[in-house]
Amino acid sequence: MEIIYKAESYAIVGKCIEAHRELGHGFLEIVYKDALEILSEGIHLFRERERKKEYPVFFKGILLPQKFFADFVVFNKIILEVRCVSCLTDEHIAQTLNYLKVSGNKLGLLVNFGRGKLECKRLVL
Repeated sequence: MEIIYKAESYAIVGKCIEAHRELGHGFLEIVYKDALEILSEGIHLFRERERKKEYPVFFKGILLPQKFFADFVVFNKIILEVRCVSCLTDEHIAQTLNYLKVSGNKLGLLVNFGRGKLECKRLVL
């Protein structure tokens, strides 16, 4: 079985590891998001990225007032969701899967900076 976006996801997770090594665990999510933003500037890895990407949600063809905001969309095809919690839950996974559904993207990376070791889940639709 072929791994979807293998090289791109490997590069993204590498930057997450770099941020985690430098900062450790225990900061708020926003700190890790800012660090990833800095790591992505000036290099080609995250050149095509958007932070706080907004996605509309439709129900029976009607645009709902509530929108989803993905933490990052990298390479215009991979959703990167950042968490800083003691452990990832089914709700974190469901949220990332919902982002994939509304965005039309196929791969989501759910990364948790809240533990001593970086935790990453690949979610594929």
